[in-house]
Amino acid sequence: MPAKKIVSKKPLKVAIKKPAVPKKSVVKKVAVKKAASAKAVVSKPVVKEIKRTTGGLNADVYGMTGKIVSKLSLPKEIFGAKVNDKLMAQAVRVYLANQRSGTASTKTRGEVHGTTKKAWRQKGTGRARHGSKKAPIFVHGGIAHGPRPHDFSLKMPQKMRKAALFSALTFKNQNGEIKIISGLEKIEPKTKFMADVVRKLDTVSKKRNILLVTPDKEKSGLENLYRASRNIEGLRIIKADLVNTYEILNTKAIFLMKDAVDAIEKHFVKGGAN
Repeated sequence: MPAKKIVSKKPLKVAIKKPAVPKKSVVKKVAVKKAASAKAVVSKPVVKEIKRTTGGLNADVYGMTGKIVSKLSLPKEIFGAKVNDKLMAQAVRVYLANQRSGTASTKTRGEVHGTTKKAWRQKGTGRARHGSKKAPIFVHGGIAHGPRPHDFSLKMPQKMRKAALFSALTFKNQNGEIKIISGLEKIEPKTKFMADVVRKLDTVSKKRNILLVTPDKEKSGLENLYRASRNIEGLRIIKADLVNTYEILNTKAIFLMKDAVDAIEKHFVKGGAN
């Protein structure tokens, strides 16, 4: 006969190990370490960002001899702006459109001076019928679809004009085409002295395409500068408050007088003028 299976009625006891509970002091130390590491990770990029935003733009200041004489801090709003090509192109288009006078005009057949007599009789000549010699197909007749007085001016918001100007100045500054000069207000009113200054400082423009920006014409000491500069080919003089995107981009080398930097900032940033 087969052997009988023995089944125990008592349940089996299995030993289950409970997880060890760390002490409170150990938990506190781990939490403090995690918090300290988290603070360290978060604080590092913040410090770098602060350093990046507080850094200024420095530029060399040249004397009339062509040598560096000092340093100058440039305003970041003007010389550290974002370069926007499309905005600069729009500003140039608006500027050129506003330079058009729109006074071109021609006379129609009703405005030209001439006889009102019929050219020839209606029938019998073998030629085409015509009622007036002032028709556009005749010599000295009127002009069909000719130009008429027209307003070509365009408008651009003030903020966009400023942004385009700052973008152009930033672009020129990044390319090394802007030089800040000091001592020009003491120059003698002779063309040869200014020509010598241009020769020493113009290292960018090969065709002498230079723009000289002055702070103010009425300021004392600048009359000699205007007399010394006005007869030099390729050198244009403009006041700081009249600087625009077209003049900046249409120039290869830009000479900024030291006081002109403050004048530009005062007029376009602090003064709020267009």
